[in-house]
Amino acid sequence: MTEEVFVAHRSLLFTVAYEMLGSAADAEDVVQESWLRWADVDRSQVRDPRAYLVRVVTRQALNRLRTLSRSREDYVGEWLPEPLLTSPDVAEDVELAESVSIAMLTVLETLGPAERAVFVLREVFELPYGEIAEAIGKSAATVRQIARRAREHVAARRPRVRVSRSEQQAVVERFLVALRTGQLQELMEVLAPDVVLIADGGGLVAAALAPIHGAELVAPLLARANRVVAAFETTAVWLNGAPAGRIEIDGEPSAVSLVVDNGRVTRIYVVRNPRKLTRLDEPAEIAR
Repeated sequence: MTEEVFVAHRSLLFTVAYEMLGSAADAEDVVQESWLRWADVDRSQVRDPRAYLVRVVTRQALNRLRTLSRSREDYVGEWLPEPLLTSPDVAEDVELAESVSIAMLTVLETLGPAERAVFVLREVFELPYGEIAEAIGKSAATVRQIARRAREHVAARRPRVRVSRSEQQAVVERFLVALRTGQLQELMEVLAPDVVLIADGGGLVAAALAPIHGAELVAPLLARANRVVAAFETTAVWLNGAPAGRIEIDGEPSAVSLVVDNGRVTRIYVVRNPRKLTRLDEPAEIAR
């Protein structure tokens, strides 16, 4: 029964850890650590297994997040979340899909560990303040204050535009075709004038070390991409609950996530760090 209860909530626990950490590999480690603790617990003392397991995962993720925060200060170039291959069904839960989007996870990276934990548990998983307080070791009143600050922080930075799935898919397809063919004019037409490109190579592969602003700079850079390599392929996929792209550059994968507004691409997130591209072949199981 101990294992059955844990397995029943495993997708939820992974999602909590992933949203707190932005790393699937670290989230899996946290889930495994939480299983070891759950296996030793006196189940007669656990009234609500789901709430108990979320608390355990939150505490483990907070410990991991504080360690990661220090190491990410030395990261080479821009740091982006680890992309997950997901099924189109994830998009049916609009709030879940938005919460695991690359754009949102990038914003959450600007929060402190406690603020991130409170925001995820309250805004995404709708846990009561009392349960969050137990999970992070603070009073309910303090958690309410943290939640308010975190909401304001995220609201000021998150992409505010929501588009339909069909519009997102159409723009992604246009972008990938223009990218594959290297047509500068078509790229200029699909990119917003103030588009921003953010790339993550982790110092392991070639990637811009700082964001690139404006279609006049981004479009020529993208148009040249398939001319300087021997093999260049693009494929439409679902990443983090949204239509996105997988690019093969000389056989090496990259993941591309887009933010779309009024039929044009406003942000491009390109993950090239090979250590973050191990989850592109099998859909991740996420839930809330």
